[in-house]
Amino acid sequence: RLLGHQQEINNLKQRSIVLDEENAHLKDEFSNLNQKFKDKSQELKDTEECAQKKEEQNRLVIKNLEEENKGLNTRCADLLNDLEKLRKQEAQWKIEISGTDAKIKNLENDLTETREQMKELHSKCSKLSSQLAVKQEELSQKDYDMTRARQ
Repeated sequence: RLLGHQQEINNLKQRSIVLDEENAHLKDEFSNLNQKFKDKSQELKDTEECAQKKEEQNRLVIKNLEEENKGLNTRCADLLNDLEKLRKQEAQWKIEISGTDAKIKNLENDLTETREQMKELHSKCSKLSSQLAVKQEELSQKDYDMTRARQ
């Protein structure tokens, strides 16, 4: 019986050695897995921090773009207002040009009429000058005749 117990103790010791080896192996594996877990946890933390930073950068970029867009919208509205003013000014200038063109046309017509009148007056003046010359000649002749008649 003692021998049976001794055998059982030996079996249990051997099993204890095997279990100790298995336990040591499991501890190493646990330690490795725990280190991997810590590494992955740190990697996750770093990734989350990086994601937060990128998200914050994206928010800043979006905010800047929105502000820039706001400025561009304001500038666009100002340019549209300026364009509208310029169009009104252009329309006003067209009206003024049209009026000025009409005045020029009237003045050109008046100038043409005045030239025609000048030609007519020049012609009349020439005729009158000719008549005056004839009358002066007649007068000179009569003067000469009178002077001769007096003598």
